[in-house]
Amino acid sequence: MSRTTFLWERMAGLLGRRALPAGQGLLITPCGAVHTVGMRFALDLVFLDGVGRVLCCVAGVPPGRFMVWGGRHARQTLEVQAGWLDLAALNGARLDWRPASSLSGLGARGRPGSRRARRRRPSRP
Repeated sequence: MSRTTFLWERMAGLLGRRALPAGQGLLITPCGAVHTVGMRFALDLVFLDGVGRVLCCVAGVPPGRFMVWGGRHARQTLEVQAGWLDLAALNGARLDWRPASSLSGLGARGRPGSRRARRRRPSRP
Protein backbone atom coordinates (compact mmCIF):
# COMPACT_ATOMS: atom_id res chain seq x y z
CA MET A 1 0.00 0.00 0.00
CA SER A 2 1.14 3.51 -0.71
CA ARG A 3 0.34 6.51 1.46
CA THR A 4 -0.13 10.11 0.42
CA THR A 5 -0.25 13.21 2.58
CA PHE A 6 0.79 16.00 0.18
CA LEU A 7 -1.97 18.15 -1.30
CA TRP A 8 -1.13 17.37 -4.95
CA GLU A 9 -0.97 13.63 -4.30
CA ARG A 10 -4.28 13.71 -2.41
CA MET A 11 -5.98 15.59 -5.24
CA ALA A 12 -4.62 13.26 -7.95
CA GLY A 13 -5.14 10.00 -6.06
CA LEU A 14 -5.14 7.15 -8.57
CA LEU A 15 -5.94 9.27 -11.63
CA GLY A 16 -4.24 8.19 -14.82
CA ARG A 17 -3.78 4.56 -13.85
CA ARG A 18 -5.45 1.82 -15.85
CA ALA A 19 -5.72 -0.54 -12.87
CA LEU A 20 -4.16 -1.47 -9.55
CA PRO A 21 -2.51 -4.82 -8.90
CA ALA A 22 -4.28 -7.02 -6.36
CA GLY A 23 -3.04 -6.36 -2.87
CA GLN A 24 -2.14 -2.74 -3.51
CA GLY A 25 -3.98 0.45 -2.70
CA LEU A 26 -3.62 4.10 -1.81
CA LEU A 27 -4.16 5.47 1.70
CA ILE A 28 -5.05 9.17 1.53
CA THR A 29 -4.68 11.18 4.71
CA PRO A 30 -6.23 13.51 5.68
CA CYS A 31 -9.24 12.64 3.55
CA GLY A 32 -12.93 12.24 4.36
CA ALA A 33 -14.34 12.34 0.82
CA VAL A 34 -13.13 11.35 -2.65
CA HIS A 35 -14.13 11.78 -6.29
CA THR A 36 -13.69 9.38 -9.20
CA VAL A 37 -13.87 11.93 -12.01
CA GLY A 38 -11.27 10.93 -14.60
CA MET A 39 -10.77 7.44 -13.17
CA ARG A 40 -10.48 4.47 -15.52
CA PHE A 41 -11.68 1.75 -13.16
CA ALA A 42 -14.10 1.24 -10.28
CA LEU A 43 -12.89 1.53 -6.68
CA ASP A 44 -13.72 0.05 -3.32
CA LEU A 45 -13.37 2.76 -0.67
CA VAL A 46 -12.63 2.22 3.01
CA PHE A 47 -13.13 5.30 5.22
CA LEU A 48 -11.19 5.33 8.48
CA ASP A 49 -11.06 7.52 11.56
CA GLY A 50 -7.87 9.10 12.88
CA VAL A 51 -6.59 5.89 14.49
CA GLY A 52 -7.31 3.59 11.53
CA ARG A 53 -10.66 2.15 12.64
CA VAL A 54 -12.97 1.35 9.71
CA LEU A 55 -16.03 3.60 9.75
CA CYS A 56 -17.66 2.57 6.49
CA CYS A 57 -16.93 0.84 3.20
CA VAL A 58 -18.31 1.71 -0.22
CA ALA A 59 -18.08 -1.02 -2.86
CA GLY A 60 -17.74 -0.63 -6.61
CA VAL A 61 -17.69 3.16 -6.96
CA PRO A 62 -17.68 3.73 -10.74
CA PRO A 63 -15.62 6.35 -12.57
CA GLY A 64 -17.26 9.75 -12.91
CA ARG A 65 -18.64 10.23 -9.37
CA PHE A 66 -18.20 13.78 -8.09
CA MET A 67 -18.09 12.95 -4.39
CA VAL A 68 -18.29 10.00 -2.05
CA TRP A 69 -18.32 11.10 1.59
CA GLY A 70 -17.17 8.88 4.43
CA GLY A 71 -19.04 10.69 7.21
CA ARG A 72 -18.08 13.43 9.61
CA HIS A 73 -15.54 11.32 11.52
CA ALA A 74 -13.65 10.07 8.44
CA ARG A 75 -10.01 11.20 8.46
CA GLN A 76 -8.41 8.72 6.04
CA THR A 77 -9.51 6.90 2.91
CA LEU A 78 -8.13 3.66 1.49
CA GLU A 79 -8.68 3.24 -2.26
CA VAL A 80 -8.34 -0.23 -3.82
CA GLN A 81 -9.47 -1.84 -7.08
CA ALA A 82 -13.15 -2.82 -6.87
CA GLY A 83 -13.72 -6.38 -5.72
CA TRP A 84 -10.32 -6.91 -4.12
CA LEU A 85 -11.31 -6.51 -0.46
CA ASP A 86 -13.90 -8.38 1.56
CA LEU A 87 -15.54 -5.15 2.70
CA ALA A 88 -18.09 -6.83 4.96
CA ALA A 89 -15.29 -8.31 7.07
CA LEU A 90 -13.66 -4.89 7.56
CA ASN A 91 -16.48 -3.03 9.32
CA GLY A 92 -15.27 -1.96 12.75
CA ALA A 93 -11.76 -3.38 12.22
CA ARG A 94 -8.63 -1.34 12.84
CA LEU A 95 -6.13 -1.20 9.98
CA ASP A 96 -2.41 -0.65 10.37
CA TRP A 97 -0.53 0.92 7.49
CA ARG A 98 2.61 -0.73 6.16
CA PRO A 99 4.32 0.77 3.09
CA ALA A 100 4.86 -1.29 -0.04
CA SER A 101 8.45 -1.44 -1.26
CA SER A 102 7.35 0.13 -4.54
CA LEU A 103 3.76 0.69 -5.63
CA SER A 104 4.12 2.47 -8.91
CA GLY A 105 7.43 4.24 -9.27
CA LEU A 106 5.90 7.53 -8.19
CA GLY A 107 8.13 9.93 -6.33
CA ALA A 108 7.44 11.47 -2.96
CA ARG A 109 5.27 14.19 -4.47
CA GLY A 110 3.36 11.93 -6.87
CA ARG A 111 5.45 12.60 -9.97
CA PRO A 112 7.47 9.88 -11.71
CA GLY A 113 11.11 10.06 -10.69
CA SER A 114 10.60 12.91 -8.25
CA ARG A 115 13.93 14.28 -7.04
CA ARG A 116 12.73 14.15 -3.47
CA ALA A 117 12.14 10.41 -3.76
CA ARG A 118 15.68 9.80 -5.07
CA ARG A 119 17.43 11.96 -2.49
CA ARG A 120 18.86 9.94 0.36
CA ARG A 121 20.41 11.23 3.53
CA PRO A 122 23.65 9.59 4.56
CA SER A 123 23.28 7.32 7.55
CA ARG A 124 24.98 8.43 10.72
CA PRO A 125 26.91 5.99 12.87
